[in-house]
Formats: sequence, structure tokens, C-alpha cells
Amino acid sequence: MDPAATADPASPAAAAPASELRRRLVPIDTSREAAPRPERASEARRGQEDVGPSSSMAAAEAEVEEEEQTAAAERDVEAGGDGEPMSPAGRLFREAHFNCYIVAAIGLGAAVDVAAARAGLEATLVRHPRFCSIQVMEDTKKKSKPRWVRTTVNLDDHLIFPYVDPAATSANPDQAVEDYLSSLSTTPMDHSRPLWELHVLDFPTSEAAATVAFRLHHSLGDGISLLSLLIACARSAADPARLPALPDPPRRRPGPVYALPRPPLSAGLVAFVAWLWSYVVLAWNTLVDVVLFIATAWFLRDARTPFMGSEGVEFRRKRFVHRTLSLDDVKFVKNAMKCTVNDVLLGVTNAGLSRYYFRKTSDINSERKKSHKNIRLRSALLVNIRKTPGLHTLAEMMDSGRHNNAKWGNLIGYIVLPFHIAMHEDPLEYIRQGKRTAERKKRSLEAVFTYWSGNLIVKLLGIKAAAALCYGMFTNTTMSFSSMVGPVEKVQFYGHPIVYIAPSVYGHPHALTVHYQSYMNIVKLVLAVDDAQFPDSHQLLDDFAESLRLIRQAASTR
Repeated sequence: MDPAATADPASPAAAAPASELRRRLVPIDTSREAAPRPERASEARRGQEDVGPSSSMAAAEAEVEEEEQTAAAERDVEAGGDGEPMSPAGRLFREAHFNCYIVAAIGLGAAVDVAAARAGLEATLVRHPRFCSIQVMEDTKKKSKPRWVRTTVNLDDHLIFPYVDPAATSANPDQAVEDYLSSLSTTPMDHSRPLWELHVLDFPTSEAAATVAFRLHHSLGDGISLLSLLIACARSAADPARLPALPDPPRRRPGPVYALPRPPLSAGLVAFVAWLWSYVVLAWNTLVDVVLFIATAWFLRDARTPFMGSEGVEFRRKRFVHRTLSLDDVKFVKNAMKCTVNDVLLGVTNAGLSRYYFRKTSDINSERKKSHKNIRLRSALLVNIRKTPGLHTLAEMMDSGRHNNAKWGNLIGYIVLPFHIAMHEDPLEYIRQGKRTAERKKRSLEAVFTYWSGNLIVKLLGIKAAAALCYGMFTNTTMSFSSMVGPVEKVQFYGHPIVYIAPSVYGHPHALTVHYQSYMNIVKLVLAVDDAQFPDSHQLLDDFAESLRLIRQAASTR
């Protein structure tokens, strides 16, 4: 194994010493310009120049200790054996145009107890196989593939307490948190150690007493699995010995969601023909979606709108903004329209994007608005195609430090999900459109096809060919979209009550990513936007919130 081969494939910069990463000063840049990546080597030299003769002995001892830790880590890598091969999707997230990271901001209801947080991390997350492993290339073989190899985790490398200007935290703490999270999108991560960090911003904001932010490389797992893992690290606030309670799964008829259940013989010929017809519809929808997916990867491009990113958007600075919506309002609309929560969220997204588009383009003429109903605006939606491990299974995995029976990794397929730019007189029309879109996508095997075809392309043509296909699909669509379910009760994270959970992602070639995260009776709307392209990102949040208000009002008068 070659430990040197674990450097960030998307960053040529040299890795910083462990002590520097732990204590690095992070100035908050409130400008809208893309922040350059910090030159860590020059910072280290400046730090050495500041050390006087009285502290030379301590510096020498720290250097010896660091060398011992590095040597121990290399021995652990060598002792880890061949390790576990990375999944094709995990390898895809190593490519330059898909060097993706998940950033999950968690608002806490109390100041951070560092000792409790360290103890909690050591007892749970650090014991997970992925969170104590690094990516290593087999240098003795041609066309070598990266593997996960166990190593020793130095928690000081992953628990980061950045310096934030006190003037910024006192003047506008919400903006200070937002600016710091934005700076992470241009700061490389050291790939010579496990690819996760916990950043602690221990000052109050308008919503929380403190904020912590997980930054995780997407090769660690898909978003649903990683969120489930973080929830498995938490405990119920009402009973700290119990894992958090998640919503009951929706009651569905037996059998696959994309086809009618097989009728009994007594149901008659008509019912049997209808059952067969559901599979004909499934085959046709899948064929259409596959053809459109391939065409999108090659040439079928969305119309140019204010939401479409330009070339190189994956490398530019992102801003993460969020807004709290009422889950009760969403459920009220769901019950009134006899649909699902996801149908409502799709409809709200249709409405919010439409409001922003027509204001941004100064398109106030009603006749012209009607002519823009067929604007092609599509999103890339990642779908987890296998059952997510339960919280108890994940907790047992961390207790034992082994995989047990839980399957882990990026087992994801892609769906091209259409959205519609239009100005409807009836706000509920957005919900009807969202419901039609969701029902249509449920009757297709598009996600399964893209997963298996992607694996086949990797085996036959290599990861570069698969990356080129995915890059074409992303650059020809407009945005990314996702929604995830969180706990239905208040939970504690290592003894700290959680106020909100706001995850997002960056590193993919989209200028706009829309994410919904439920928790208790709220839904967090999180937008990841190109910092330069969306200087009015908070106005876009206002458009989503206002759209939900109008839809809720219309549903109450039905």
C-alpha cells in the first residue's frame, strides 16, 4: 500500500500538519468573490517564525510527537491488509468534476461541551469502519483501484475549533456562520486521513445557542445512509438511553410501487388485464426515461435560465442558506390534496422557482407568462436503491466497529426529475403538477437502470468514461434536488439538544441544489448556490416560503 497515494485527487496543494489544521485561523470573508484556497505551507512557515526561543523546546516536542503519530498511522495502514474496495459511485466522487462533499449544519440548544462531544465521537462515529479508514491506491498493480484501509484516528485532526472574528459574531452571528460554511467549499480536505471533520462554532445565533457542522466526503456513503448514521449517534431527549424515533413508513400495498398487485383468480379477466397493463406501462416509461437520460448525457440541454450554472461551477465557492418551514402546513396541504409530503415539496419547489424566475426576468406580462409554461427545467435526483440500515443496526455497527449485516456504500441511481416554470392563478396547480410528476417517476425503473448501467460502464470502459457520462447529465440539467426524513421527536447529540438539521452538498456541476430535511414539526429548506450567481439567495428562500404560504391558504379554502 502507498500512503502517499491518499492525497486529495482534486487538490494539488500539500497537506497541512495535523496541529495546523486543528488550530488554523479562518477569517470570515463577507465578500461575494470566490475565496482562494489557503496556502498552508506558507502559514506553517509564518507560524514557525512567530515561535520564540522560550517555546522552542515545546515546538520540538510537538514535532517529535507528530512524527510518532504519523509513523503509527503508516503502520496501521500497512497492518490493515488489502482493505475493502471502493464502490464505483465512491470512486466517481474522487473525480475532479465530482469531488463532492456533504456539509450538514446542526443547530444546538446549548453551548458545546467539548469533553462530552469528544467522548461521544470516540464511542460512536470513530468506531464506524468508514470513519476510521482512508483511501489507498495499490501502487504495485496497473489500473489499480482505491480501497478503504483502516488507520488510527487522531480526533484532534477532525474536531476543529476555528477562529471567527468576534466583531462578526456579535454584529451578525447568522451571517458569520453562513460565511464560515461557505468558506469550507473552497478549503481542501486532507485525504491522508479519514475524510470527515466536525467544525464547532460555539456562539449563539438567532436559532441556536451553538452550531456544529459536519463536513464529509461523499465517497463515505450516500446522503441517506450518512444522515441515518448521524441520527444513530444521537439519542432521544425524552429518554437519553433510547435511539431517536423516526416517522412510521407510509402504508403501501404489498408488491412493488410501480405496478398493481396481482389480483386473485376470482377478480376476473378485467383485473388480470389491468395488472398486466401496469407492467406494460412500466416497461414503456422505463424505455422513455432511459432514452431521455442517454440523450441528456450527450446533447439534450435545458433552456438557459437564471438557475443554470456556467462552465466550472463545480469549482467555485458555494453559499449555504436555509429557512425553516412548517411541517404541519405541508401535512395540511398533503391531506387536503390527497397526496404525499414529497408531492407537496415538489409543488412548492415548482412555485418558488417560478416566482423567482418571473421576477428575475422582469416578465410581468401575463400573456408572456402563459407562453413560458413549457420551459425545460430539470433536476438530477440521486436515489438510494437499497434498503437503508436501521438505526439499531448502525448503532451496533459502531459498537462493534464492524460492518455486521448492514450494507454500506454509495448504491445510488440517478433520476432526471422535471420541474415546470409557470404562473398559475390557482396555487394548488403546482401541487397537482408535482403529484403527476412523482406518480410518473414511480412507474419507471430509471434509477435501477442508471445504477447497473453505471457499474457496467465502469467495468468495461473505466471510471473516466462513467464520470464523463455523469458530467454530461449534470451539465445539461439545471439543478439538484433531494429530500430526507429526520426524527419526529427532539433528540440530543452527545448531550446537546438539536434545534435543526440543515444538510447540503457541493462539488458537483450545478449552481443550485435544493434540499428538504424534516425534523420534529419543521422542514428545513436548504439551498446550496453559486455565491456569485445568486447574490440574492435569501430572496429565493423568501419565494419558497411565500409559495408555501399561498398554497396552504388556497388549500384551507377548498
